[in-house]
Amino acid sequence: MVALAQSMTGDHPARPCLVLSNQPQARGLERAAAMGIATAVIDHRPFGQDRAAFEAALLPVLEDARPDIIALAGFMRVLTTGFVQRFAGRMMNIHPSLLPLYPGLNTHARALEAGDAEAGCTVHEVTPVLDDGPILGQARVPILANDTPQTLAARVLVQEHRLYPAVLRRFAAGDRRPIFL
Repeated sequence: MVALAQSMTGDHPARPCLVLSNQPQARGLERAAAMGIATAVIDHRPFGQDRAAFEAALLPVLEDARPDIIALAGFMRVLTTGFVQRFAGRMMNIHPSLLPLYPGLNTHARALEAGDAEAGCTVHEVTPVLDDGPILGQARVPILANDTPQTLAARVLVQEHRLYPAVLRRFAAGDRRPIFL
């Protein structure tokens, strides 16, 4: 989130209007506030398994902010088809694997267990199918012989901070051609 917000200066075609989190203790909220970006929290826990009710609480906050683009980062909630369709073509996410490989969780451990030679991250449009939307960008890192899920995650994170801002800039300018780093 910080890398995205910091990139939106100068001639960048987008500006941050809101950082919305489902985690009240998310560090990004404090960082966003320090950058002068509006923040909001809708804690998902009181809604239990009722995703539609949680999303109904998100909507007025999002509608008030009137974002042109929703850039998910660390938002670990599966969104319903109705919610995703409401923002179709305007919502993107970053995932710590080279999609279509390893959608979902534990991506680094899964890449290591598979004996992959490389890993990376993918920015994609959000669609109703988890981690399955059109790819907007990917960055690759080699998997080293002594990698653990944690060391691999740290190297992938460096690439996430390069890739996501580049994809957002291009997407905000109306260009959906994928970027490969």
